[in-house]
Amino acid sequence: MGKRRLALCAGVLAVTAFGPAACAAYAADGGDVSVVPAAPAPGADIALRVTGCDAREAVAQSPALVSDARLTPDYGDGLAGDGRVRSTLTAGTYTVTVACDGTEHKGTVEVVRKQAPAAGAEPSAHPSPVAPVNAGGGGAARVLADGRERHGPGAAQTVVALALAGTAALTVHRAARRQARRGRGTG
Repeated sequence: MGKRRLALCAGVLAVTAFGPAACAAYAADGGDVSVVPAAPAPGADIALRVTGCDAREAVAQSPALVSDARLTPDYGDGLAGDGRVRSTLTAGTYTVTVACDGTEHKGTVEVVRKQAPAAGAEPSAHPSPVAPVNAGGGGAARVLADGRERHGPGAAQTVVALALAGTAALTVHRAARRQARRGRGTG
């Protein structure tokens, strides 16, 4: 088998072998439902966010919420919305479910009991904000406050990189072969 065919076959084999696995990994990456704060008290307001959902709108449902929460596109890659924890809820972990694009995304919220202030205790300074203000940076503060750091390229970028690497290898091989032919013809 010639070098050209070998390079072409290697590129096709790489894309064929890694393509489905990369797509499956990409599908498994997203879809998490996050709740801020993660451990609210009964009656508290919470922010909900789901990633891995390409719909324009979704609804978050949970027995912990007063009512279903409407999620709309966020500045990042996903949907976000607000909800309120039932004030009559007992402490415990509750499931939050978001149906999106025919897929069910799940997360949890751990409701903690309210802490009563100690007798005679003076109220302290106001607590620091839970979520950043959407000011400047196009709302980048909310994405950065999400807490999850993204490391390296995603699966889609990996597949594209493999395809480009195969194309580059084939191009280099062709250039070397042409140069070799020129060298043989003049000598």
